[in-house]
Amino acid sequence: MGMVQVILSEDVHGLGDAGEIVSVKPGYARNYLIPQSKAMIATAERVNEVEHQKRVISEKLAKELSDLNAVKAKLHGMKLEAVAQAGEEGKLFGSVTAANLAELIAEQGLEIDKRKIQLSEPIKTVGEHTVHVRLRSDVMADFKVTVLAASAPPPTEAVEDEGASGSLGEEPEAPAAEASADDGDEEAKSED
Repeated sequence: MGMVQVILSEDVHGLGDAGEIVSVKPGYARNYLIPQSKAMIATAERVNEVEHQKRVISEKLAKELSDLNAVKAKLHGMKLEAVAQAGEEGKLFGSVTAANLAELIAEQGLEIDKRKIQLSEPIKTVGEHTVHVRLRSDVMADFKVTVLAASAPPPTEAVEDEGASGSLGEEPEAPAAEASADDGDEEAKSED
């Protein structure tokens, strides 16, 4: 099967660093790398421009690296709390996913793409968990998330409510008796 030569515009995990000329399958280049501006087709003119592009890209990556290190420092000190419904044994009825964690991080003022959050599987237990974030192929950060069980009202309150509803069931009968007595008064008034 034929391969296509592309010049990477940015680091692509598992493929190469920015400025490198790599061979990839045509579909990968056409459907992912080129539309995402992660690479461009390596023509003769572009190969000559690679040296200039490498300088531009290295400056861009240096700035991006400093920005990502600042984000990494913020994430490293971050401790998040997620509240979810859980059973008595500490197992969640649902799970805490990368999307949930991305929302929690966004509430703290950092925008992290959920695809960068590295969870081998969603969090399904109550307790403290360490979560890894791959900000770039060479920049990893981690933070702690504490999953808490959502507090449900104690079952004793539900029993008290049932007792109250039973007494309410008896009261409507008395107003019904009064209503029938009022009907009799109206009939007596109409006869006068």
